[in-house]
Amino acid sequence: MIRATGLVKRYKDVEALAGLDLAVPEGKVLALLGPNGAGKTTAVRCLTTLLKPDEGTASVAGVDVLAEPAAAKAKIGLSGQYAAVDEHLTAYENLVMIGRLYHLGRQRARARAQELLERFDLTEFAGRPTKTYSGGQRRRLDLAGALVAAPPVIVLDEPTTGLDPRSRQLMWDVIRELVGEGATLLLTTQYLEEADVLADDIVVIDHGRQIAHGTADELKAQTGGQRIEVVLTSTADTETASAILNEVAVGEVQVAAGGRELAAAVGDEAASDLLRVLQGFEREAVKVLDVGLRRPTLDDVFLSLTGHDSSENESTEAVK
Repeated sequence: MIRATGLVKRYKDVEALAGLDLAVPEGKVLALLGPNGAGKTTAVRCLTTLLKPDEGTASVAGVDVLAEPAAAKAKIGLSGQYAAVDEHLTAYENLVMIGRLYHLGRQRARARAQELLERFDLTEFAGRPTKTYSGGQRRRLDLAGALVAAPPVIVLDEPTTGLDPRSRQLMWDVIRELVGEGATLLLTTQYLEEADVLADDIVVIDHGRQIAHGTADELKAQTGGQRIEVVLTSTADTETASAILNEVAVGEVQVAAGGRELAAAVGDEAASDLLRVLQGFEREAVKVLDVGLRRPTLDDVFLSLTGHDSSENESTEAVK
């Protein structure tokens, strides 16, 4: 339903996309992950006809995005990073207006607006101008607007950034419902948790090109699957604790906080490895404040794949 081959986009001396390939089967969710400035939003703009790539091809629901942009737009619902709503209209008026622009007809546009207000828990605010809405309410309204025409392909560009936990969970529930109804989604996000919950497949990009592809579990496995993390009582035990961790570690033991915090990626026998470490600590009288297993975070994956974490702004941020 979504296919891109060799997408290239340049801005003067910056190559925002450097030959990106994507493929999303019908009824599936592909999450596009990457640090700020990686090219996620540029890719979205190219796929949704808002930006013409310098090289490459793209299609949505079988329609060539470059050759037939108007026909492609009719297949796409887009919710961008910033809520595209008229601040002087109410939520109801915004949705009715979008319905009329899609030529749904007055009655159908009104009925569809009411359906979406209920679905996104916005009926309580439906009669107020959207300039009085919170950020979460505006994001929910923006996503509702992208669904007015019930498009088969939905593109969500960082839809939950800045939302409170309740609003984020509501958005996740709606996205699951859409996929259950047969929609195909392309989702860009900086949250591995979000991709883990929603995505069937994940593509990680950096500097405009794909650097990893797989499920959330497969990507996490690339950083060692799970990690043993230790907080020592005293840095006097750093060398001994590091040596014990090194016996089970996949790769180098990471040391931080002046030697009090240590972390080691481990393999498939994580529980057994943790037991060995605890036994080693007891044998060598290493005193700890905290020790445990955890799965990699988004920053662990990014740090492993790109050498920097997801919060860093790249010099290409301006081209997003």
